[in-house]
Amino acid sequence: MNIMHQFFPALLVALVATPAFCAESSAYPQRPVRLVVPYSAGGSTDTVARITGARLSERLGQQVVIDNRTGAGTLIGTEIVRGATPDGHILLMATPPLAVNPSLYDKVPYVLERDFVAITNIAGSSNLLVVHPAMPAASVKELIAVLKANPGKYNYGSSGVGGAGHLAMALFTSMAGVEVLHVPYKGGAPAVADLVAGRLNMMMANLTTAQPHIRAGKLKGLGVGKTRRSPLFPEMPTIAEAGLKGYEANNWNGVVAPRGTPRAVIERLHKDIAATLQEPAIADRMARAGLEPVGDTPAEFAQYLKAEALKWGRLIKSANINAE
Repeated sequence: MNIMHQFFPALLVALVATPAFCAESSAYPQRPVRLVVPYSAGGSTDTVARITGARLSERLGQQVVIDNRTGAGTLIGTEIVRGATPDGHILLMATPPLAVNPSLYDKVPYVLERDFVAITNIAGSSNLLVVHPAMPAASVKELIAVLKANPGKYNYGSSGVGGAGHLAMALFTSMAGVEVLHVPYKGGAPAVADLVAGRLNMMMANLTTAQPHIRAGKLKGLGVGKTRRSPLFPEMPTIAEAGLKGYEANNWNGVVAPRGTPRAVIERLHKDIAATLQEPAIADRMARAGLEPVGDTPAEFAQYLKAEALKWGRLIKSANINAE
């Protein structure tokens, strides 16, 4: 057997195994792309998915179908994607619980770095520290002083144990050294409704949800959870600059795929999503919803997911938070 006969089978195997030569990658997508949103329709994550998905459908040449799969602290939707064929035709809208749940629950069916591959962080939104107008505090410093003088007297609501609002407020109370009663709800909307009605004293609410109530004077916004002020409320300081130095708690909405999805597909999706986010019309829709486009690289998003898991994992352990 000459050297070409020995070399050709190995070359053929290499070409077939390389994503650039994979027929499924080069022809992607071959059918509609299913984007699983582990929340009900109408929330901030669903809004991000629908704003992005509509334009992404045009870029991909196939429809992006939004599939809302709620339940079990996002674990139901997450598990659907984890067990799917890794060909890029099923994706997950990833939010903080994806990084947090392995620390929050005694057992989850996935390992983040083993089972998923990052594509991009689409958009972030600010948490706002909001209080009922009757609360005797007009700033973060005044609120901390009131809470320190009255340990256990006041309460705060959240969308549930381990949710973004709960953890953001747990970080606040830990850093401020105050004691506040946590009242968990089944979703952020009923918590905000009770806050507006005066049955709660305060909460860390998503900007998208809180802004109409603040503008109507039904809630007072004291501080923004991100490290910079929100364009929608430029007059409102960040919590860090308003009295709690180093505080940061972000909401984020990204996209991940099952581990094993071809690299060419990941790069195609990142390229098209990032380009979509740069369109003025898309950026304007995001801004009006209180969202800030990101579009970072898969490697950057993977590092961010890892950092989020470490940060909140430490808080969950120190505060002894458990969802079960």
